[in-house]
Amino acid sequence: MENEMLGPRSLMVGSGEDRFVVSRRRTGFGDCLWSLAAAWSYAKRTGRTLAIDWRGSCYLDQPFTNAFPVFFEPIQDIAGVPVICDDQVNQFSFPGPFFPAWWNKPSIDCVCRPDEQIFRERDELRELFEAQDDTEANTVVCDACLMWRCGMDAERQIFRSIKPRPEIEARIDAIYQEHFEGHSIIGVHVRHGNGEDIMEHAPFWADPEFAFQQVCTAIRTAKELPHSRPVRVFLCTDSAQVRRDLSGVFPDLFTIPKQFQADQAGPLHSAALGVDGGFSALVEMYLLGRCDTVVRFPPSSAFSRYARLFVPRIIEFDLNDPGGLIFIDNSSEHVPTL
Repeated sequence: MENEMLGPRSLMVGSGEDRFVVSRRRTGFGDCLWSLAAAWSYAKRTGRTLAIDWRGSCYLDQPFTNAFPVFFEPIQDIAGVPVICDDQVNQFSFPGPFFPAWWNKPSIDCVCRPDEQIFRERDELRELFEAQDDTEANTVVCDACLMWRCGMDAERQIFRSIKPRPEIEARIDAIYQEHFEGHSIIGVHVRHGNGEDIMEHAPFWADPEFAFQQVCTAIRTAKELPHSRPVRVFLCTDSAQVRRDLSGVFPDLFTIPKQFQADQAGPLHSAALGVDGGFSALVEMYLLGRCDTVVRFPPSSAFSRYARLFVPRIIEFDLNDPGGLIFIDNSSEHVPTL
């Protein structure tokens, strides 16, 4: 069961005519940003203000701190949509009525939502978005995973509009200059889970040895593509074991130093790693986006979604056929089978 300490009613703003979409996530940045894109798309279509409420973030141990301004530059507008993205969310509650209907309960009854309710709300929001209609509710609460609930243009708009804080950007630029410049970089993202319940990623790891060989095949395929400069392989993963195993096969690959959880201790998006864990995640996410080619395993991982949208060449595995390797040319979105 998800811990729901923070309801959407901590503020009263403006009049009953004010209308909002609240994007609430406490998960990894990939999920947060993809779900934010879906919420923004709906806010833009219906003329609402977008509130980014990332309190209770898995990257922080302060439950009332909005994680967005901790990691990203403050922003007041995204392509014409007004944005609230700081700790204002602690001072007010948004006006009702609410959608989904769960949030119309008294605040004390909204504190804990069972997983079934979260999934139900995800489906209700999907139906609302797909209907291309609006709801009479003044506040739409998007507190569920909304991956695949908007078009790629909306995702790209979010990534173009928000920027990591200057200290994170400086770290990204420094690593780029040290390791990337003068090379064709093959970025490799391997989402392992490290003992976590990986849900929709599980089919890709049904046979761990086969999965490892798939990743190796994808890296070799990427290296065989034409490259204009010397090739380097850059690995991002949540598992120290994956790093060790791939380094044994590709001794020239490089990684960015970071703290891992112990083997089988769970994912890297954990408050146990503190703010530094969030900084490391964003550094790797945005460096993947600067690669020339990116290997995504599994492709259901939202962490590498930024790279999927902006990197020229993508090699990944088919969502409908975990054994099927595909190539994506982002210049044309042509997807031939390898």
